Amino acid sequence: RNLGVIDSCIKLIQKTKGIFLDIEKIPLDDQKTFEELCKGNCMGVFQLESAGMRQLMIQLQPQNIEDIMALISLYRPGPMGSGMDKLYIDRKNKKSKISYDHAKLESVLGPSLGIMLYQEDVLGVARELADFSSAEADDLRKAIGKKQMDKISLFRKKFVEGCVKASGITEDKANKIYSDIEYFGGYGFNRAHAASYAMISYTTAYLKSNYTVEYMAALMS
Repeated sequence: RNLGVIDSCIKLIQKTKGIFLDIEKIPLDDQKTFEELCKGNCMGVFQLESAGMRQLMIQLQPQNIEDIMALISLYRPGPMGSGMDKLYIDRKNKKSKISYDHAKLESVLGPSLGIMLYQEDVLGVARELADFSSAEADDLRKAIGKKQMDKISLFRKKFVEGCVKASGITEDKANKIYSDIEYFGGYGFNRAHAASYAMISYTTAYLKSNYTVEYMAALMS
């Protein structure tokens, strides 16, 4: 539906303004678009128009596509129920210090401000801390995602032993990190999914900000 709205909008822009807009080549750093998003002016914008999302957006103040990806990933029952959204916003706005359970995690979780925001973060944590192979880390992700409780308990033992051996972490801390992984795995997006959604969100926001009449006409039609 949203791709259809975008297509209709482009045709209206060409018809009314004589401008052919190549949607694949719009700037991804359009200041006007991000100004409108930061104000919460996103009625009719894909994924970003609900009241709760607009409130979260005003708090986060998105400045790039990565920020929109984070918004889409955070605005879900799991992250919001655990307070992850508030923690991420405080860290982004430098109201809270970014911390890691182990020094090795900075290279993995640095881009997501020390939070397991995406499935790739889980894979990275398992590889870095517990010395899992890429295949083992992906098996862990699948087990958690599909709630395969028997496999999850087996992976916990392997993860804890791996953390103790490869990273010198205490069993208690390794168990705590694994519990974080287990909780996160039930709701985490992969980055590609978040990026795909974010690109459509940004495209609709760009059209609404720069070609408001044409976009709203396409949306209402």
